[in-house]
Amino acid sequence: MSHALFESSIKSLPLLGRGKVRDIYAVDADKLLIVTSDRLSAFDVILPDPIPGKGKVLTQLAGFWFDKLAHILPNQLTGIDPESVVAADERDQVRGRALVVKRLKPLPIEAVVRGYLIGSGWKDYQDTGAVCGIPLPAGLPMAAKLPQPIFTPATKAEIGDHDENISFEQAQINCGAVLSDVLAGTGKNGAEIATQARDAAIALYSAAADYAATRGIIIADTKFEFGVDAAGTLHLIDEALTPDSSRFWPADAYRIGSNPPSYDKQYVRDYLETLDWGKTAPGPQLPDEVIARTRGKYVEACELLTGKKFAD
Repeated sequence: MSHALFESSIKSLPLLGRGKVRDIYAVDADKLLIVTSDRLSAFDVILPDPIPGKGKVLTQLAGFWFDKLAHILPNQLTGIDPESVVAADERDQVRGRALVVKRLKPLPIEAVVRGYLIGSGWKDYQDTGAVCGIPLPAGLPMAAKLPQPIFTPATKAEIGDHDENISFEQAQINCGAVLSDVLAGTGKNGAEIATQARDAAIALYSAAADYAATRGIIIADTKFEFGVDAAGTLHLIDEALTPDSSRFWPADAYRIGSNPPSYDKQYVRDYLETLDWGKTAPGPQLPDEVIARTRGKYVEACELLTGKKFAD
């Protein structure tokens, strides 16, 4: 059974690009319109089947977190209604799934924070006793809570490529190389911005994890993206703490030593791991059951965390 893939087709604004999930349009020199599609990527490959309503779930949940964590770091939001920047016959394309955001210079890293030993971090730990070069105590079991959250930056892959873990020192170098023009005259440098991003990522994760725990969800790990404005001020951008960018576990099903069930796209990854697929494009089609259960997990996580009923 094929599922219609929502693709924005806004003509009233210039299309700047399509990412794995988001379509980016120019509003003016200072603002962008970000439309979140229902596309799903796994192993950095866009899958042929969308998850119906996923873009609206992500937009609602990210907006919740932007508001809740604004005291820690400025974010990309402008407060402008997306429906006000497109043509009248395009409003249904942005309703509930778009944001008007500040036009900022993105940092060239994925700011990954890990609070638990799982996924690629678990594999790395088994091989090296460390995660991304950060030594950890010996003898930790799978899914163990780490003594404190760790920052493990990665490169930002192009579509079809895979993110690669890098050292913090390399993250500083990368930020210096990419941000040199925008930081010129601000008195700041790439190494300082990378350090600020690391500290902000850990603070954002810690605050979100503490809150999620009160809602029955463990945030095992997450990734943030950051950008800077002309003054060199760091902002939280893209999305935050959604099932696309995080590993959410139901607290009542958490058991040390095993891989807990999750509210995020790990369910899809687990299904894909059962297939004879080389994790390169094109991705395989998903069975209806996998699509329906994935949607259900996204919606449940959104409702638990926000305390509001999701209305598609």
